[in-house]
Amino acid sequence: MQNHCVVPDCPSGISDFQALFRFPRDPNRLQKWVEQCQRDDLKEKSAEQLYKYYRLCGKHFEASAFDSDAPGSVLKADAVPSVFDGPSQPQSGQVKRGKETTKDSETERRGRKRMKKAPAEPITETVQNVPEEDEEKKYLKTLLEVLLLLGEQSIPPFAPCNGKDDGLKSRNFQALLEYRLNCGDEVLKNKFDSSRQNCFSNELDTLITVCEQYVRSKVIKGVKQNGFFSLLTSEPVKISGEWCLPVFLRYVDQLKSHQEKFAGFLTFEGDENDLAEKLLSEMTDRWGLDMSQCRAQAHACSGTHSRKIKAFASKLVEKYPKAILTFRSTNPLTLSLANSIDKEDKAEELKKISRTSWTRRNDGFEVALDVIEALLLCVDSVHDNEDMRWNDQVTHSALEISKALTDFEFIMALIVLKNVMVLIQAFGKNLQGKAVDIHSATASLTAVLQSLKEMSDNIDVYHDFFYDEAVNLAATMEIPVKVPRFFLMKRQGEERSTQEDDYYKEQVTVPAVKHVIGEMNDLFSQDHIKVLGCMCLIPDIIEGKKSTQPDEESVQVFSDDIPNAGSLSAELHCWWVKWSKKSKGETFPASLHDTLQLADVKFFPNVMTALRLLSILPTLALEDSSDVAFKRYRMYIENMPDNVKSKSLALFNINYDVGFDLDSMVELYQKTYPERQEVS
Repeated sequence: MQNHCVVPDCPSGISDFQALFRFPRDPNRLQKWVEQCQRDDLKEKSAEQLYKYYRLCGKHFEASAFDSDAPGSVLKADAVPSVFDGPSQPQSGQVKRGKETTKDSETERRGRKRMKKAPAEPITETVQNVPEEDEEKKYLKTLLEVLLLLGEQSIPPFAPCNGKDDGLKSRNFQALLEYRLNCGDEVLKNKFDSSRQNCFSNELDTLITVCEQYVRSKVIKGVKQNGFFSLLTSEPVKISGEWCLPVFLRYVDQLKSHQEKFAGFLTFEGDENDLAEKLLSEMTDRWGLDMSQCRAQAHACSGTHSRKIKAFASKLVEKYPKAILTFRSTNPLTLSLANSIDKEDKAEELKKISRTSWTRRNDGFEVALDVIEALLLCVDSVHDNEDMRWNDQVTHSALEISKALTDFEFIMALIVLKNVMVLIQAFGKNLQGKAVDIHSATASLTAVLQSLKEMSDNIDVYHDFFYDEAVNLAATMEIPVKVPRFFLMKRQGEERSTQEDDYYKEQVTVPAVKHVIGEMNDLFSQDHIKVLGCMCLIPDIIEGKKSTQPDEESVQVFSDDIPNAGSLSAELHCWWVKWSKKSKGETFPASLHDTLQLADVKFFPNVMTALRLLSILPTLALEDSSDVAFKRYRMYIENMPDNVKSKSLALFNINYDVGFDLDSMVELYQKTYPERQEVS
């Protein structure tokens, strides 16, 4: 049984929980339900399959379809779903409930009322005329149904052993199947072998593999149907003892809405050069992703993994030059720049131990300096443990934090990053704002880069200010200012002694400033800036600029992708004239999404394509309703115990709304494992 609505992309069960209703067993009424859903695949199901495995939520029924006298949500005996956004496309899965009732639906309701009075005509063929399934398919469907139920609810099908044997056992999976068996499930009874305790769980590994293949194929199919996409990765995570790279794909669907889907994990182990080739090969060959359609990439990575990610990004641009490198909107720009420093990052260690929301702010380094003294007093108090409130593990963690905080090199790095990031802070904040803020940020980038260059050209002067500020803070916190011992040991035998000021200039200030300038130049290439410049196509920005001249140079970055580059100039001129003035009280679309939803945007094919390509840029933040996949990914990684995390199970837990067709999954299973047609 599915615990979500059968209508594709219906938010019920994700952001809006609704009562779910079984498909009726009555042939006449069942046929009406299937026709209203307008999903061709449902017409091939038997009445028993539809009743047992599929559900429709209350959003698709009018208020008059419910029995007002019955407690709770109870449908009337003749209720038929009628609230949809319009004709659904079975293959694209783009059906949603409308907010208002249209005239057509009003006509349909009057027609149904007349049908009630007229005698029903005999139906010569119903959806029940489907050959009876064989026992093998029924058995596989039962196993898949239980596995999907566990996956959707974030319940691991296996659990750690408590006995002598190491490893995992399929306890939850086995328990649910045994419960169904005890309730009289005939399919399971026919397969059950009382002499074997683990008869069902023998199939678990192969079932999980099939579920992973099925879900990924649905995700990749959705991407292919909608053309261009961008590739995004998050911080590598450790699952089952190996580092894994999470991959997301962003695109604009056929309803011109943003979509971001989780495509799965890539194994992130090995030499950086070989790894880049391996990652690309797996995405193209195994996943079936057409990377020639990739128009942007963004990566969130820190510490020792950043070298591998940079190698991968470079290899991707080398093979697919149109996949421009950007930064990911889920992190502030200042934090992204600092995280990519390829050095053992003591601040990362501190952040991991005492993680709070301030680390995700644009002014995170300033906040860190504001709280560092109080934090040191706090952790020292915990470590002293005078009132014996803390156990040994807590006091040891407090000691490690205290050591990091009282290292002058850490203090110096924090001061330098704070002062450098001040130059970028407003720019990064605007990039995460509204369309007009992003347009303003694009125009200010030249000034930001010039300020960074001025700091680099006068690094001696700036370093003196940074060093004095760090020394004063260290004196307040009673932290000694000295050159690290390991550096002095390397310099033994040299005549020239190393002064603290010189060391921190050459080892901290200069590398940090150079790194930030290099990262800014990499992340904001000329093509990236031109793409961001296409924000000028938004009507509210056109009207606000009071300019009659379109910014054709920015849109030309898409010259190879727009349908008719020859007519671009004339089309942009018409677009500008249309939105350059507005009447009193009139409002113009002020966001990408609203602009794409305009009814007449289809008469501007070049502009519409440019807007779609701009919409997939990882630099731009998604609306809350489009950010479901990343939020569910973070929930899975943060809440699932490490010993039961699974790459495969995470994939269909995060993408549980793709719509599972048990018949297709059984067919895939039998195609993948033909030797297991007869389950022992």
